[in-house]
Amino acid sequence: MSHQSTAYRPRHVVVLAHPEPGGFNGLVADAYCEAVRACGQEAIVRDLYTMGFNPALKASERPGKSGFALSQDVIAEVDTIRSSDVFVAVYPIWFGMPPAMMVGYIQRVLGAGVTARQVQDRNADTIMRGKRLVVISTSGNSKAWLTHEHQIQSLRSIMGEYLVHAFGFKNFDDLHFGETVEGLDQLFVDQLLADVDRRARSICAAVSADRPSGAAD
Repeated sequence: MSHQSTAYRPRHVVVLAHPEPGGFNGLVADAYCEAVRACGQEAIVRDLYTMGFNPALKASERPGKSGFALSQDVIAEVDTIRSSDVFVAVYPIWFGMPPAMMVGYIQRVLGAGVTARQVQDRNADTIMRGKRLVVISTSGNSKAWLTHEHQIQSLRSIMGEYLVHAFGFKNFDDLHFGETVEGLDQLFVDQLLADVDRRARSICAAVSADRPSGAAD
């Protein structure tokens, strides 16, 4: 019996944290996934609000504590993202911070079993090690105003550079859209989504270049 090798398809896991179905953040996630699939790669969406994900970290989920054990919902998410090549976070900036839903996902899922000492020593054997991190954020205020208030750089440090060091991501890519309020002109929306499409295709090309030609899964 002959065995044919199956071509490896890089996987992007897109984690969406916005409570409004069909809102701009959802359109961003959809546009990213469509571009990824058009490039022949796989995209999986984890819509945290639709899923009813619980962002509250439990005492039993803190490593190093007596009775440490991951909850079943965390185990399910870990299994989903373990085989991914790219982790994409899509969320709005509220009062200078990501939604609690996104923060909780990072703490409970990305940080599953990771201790503070491992983060400091940068030697945690996490499920994110070697993967690419992509952050796409939105805000009602302008990017210029957020930059003046030091919010853009602060979030880039926390949601980008820190996560790379803490969880061993390969690198970090980010995209921010300001003034994304209700009643946006459709032409403006289309332009922003075209930016998402271009960035997603660029990331797909980089992911393909990461993997040697003909490499098996």
